[in-house]
Amino acid sequence: MKNQNSAKIRKELGEKIRKAREKAKLTQADVAKAADIDVTYFSRIERGEANPSYEILHNILSILKVDSFKIK
Repeated sequence: MKNQNSAKIRKELGEKIRKAREKAKLTQADVAKAADIDVTYFSRIERGEANPSYEILHNILSILKVDSFKIK
């Protein structure tokens, strides 16, 4: 049950990041370069397949000019 909940949270976070990125009119490559991470890793974050560290998440949100996300 815990793994399913974690996967759901990662998926929801990824969707919110993708929507914020699209709203900012940035590509995955733009955000990944600015966050100093590989674009494939960023893509995995958006798909909910990767669990970013707090530091990486903070960098991504700063680039996207987002203070925080509410996760259910």
